[in-house]
Amino acid sequence: MLLKDMGKAGLAIMILGTTACSSEPTDNATPTDEPGTTSGSGATTSTNADGTTSAGPVSTGVAPASGHQWHRVNLGFVSAYVLYRDGEATIVDTGVGGSEGSIETALGEVGLGWGDVGAVVVTHLHPDHQGSLPAVISATTDSLPWFAGAGDVAGISAPTPGQAVGDGDTVHQGLQIIETPGHTAGHISVLDPVAGILVAGDALNGADGGVVGPNPQFSPDMDLANASVVKLAGFDYEMALFGHGEPVLSGASALVADLAASLGSG
Repeated sequence: MLLKDMGKAGLAIMILGTTACSSEPTDNATPTDEPGTTSGSGATTSTNADGTTSAGPVSTGVAPASGHQWHRVNLGFVSAYVLYRDGEATIVDTGVGGSEGSIETALGEVGLGWGDVGAVVVTHLHPDHQGSLPAVISATTDSLPWFAGAGDVAGISAPTPGQAVGDGDTVHQGLQIIETPGHTAGHISVLDPVAGILVAGDALNGADGGVVGPNPQFSPDMDLANASVVKLAGFDYEMALFGHGEPVLSGASALVADLAASLGSG
């Protein structure tokens, strides 16, 4: 069930790009032609609560922002996310190994640092989404909690044990977990029901300003993956943010519902 009364505190999301999703470690992977992928290295984009976007470097040393905002750091053709509000942050995915420096820079651009990170959520075990988890934990604190789906948590390398989460669970800052298997057995998505933001990991992809399903090349169970798309269509959110592809800033749940309907008629 969606949480309907989580308070009015703001939440912001920062996205960090790395490399294309694969079932094998690919720290030195080259870009692919995966639908909805983006190019470039080190570019930063800030997206505010009203949907406005600012591209280019952001000055460091600013006061931590409040309100429903999000911040993207695009390093190529996969994206990770960091959610923050009231001086605290939740990192969603950590990119391939070596991405911790970009995460630290992005935190600084919104006036935060490693000490402000309260948790990490890993959407799934593919190395372009969890590769820098050990470094992030080392940079923050050995007691930093991290969460992953029950079907994937054992396959994720980290210096501390992760906590398995699933449907109905909430984590740091009241973020809701949605089980979305198919791309991997334990894939999860993250919903901020107050801000109306879905972080879909690779359960969905962005393409041509819209939404497409998970990539069959890297999704071993497409029947289950398509069922997860249908499941996501049952939630309400305005924005959807993906592991691969450009975010959808408005009307996202309606687009996912259209996609789910097309799967049912196919």
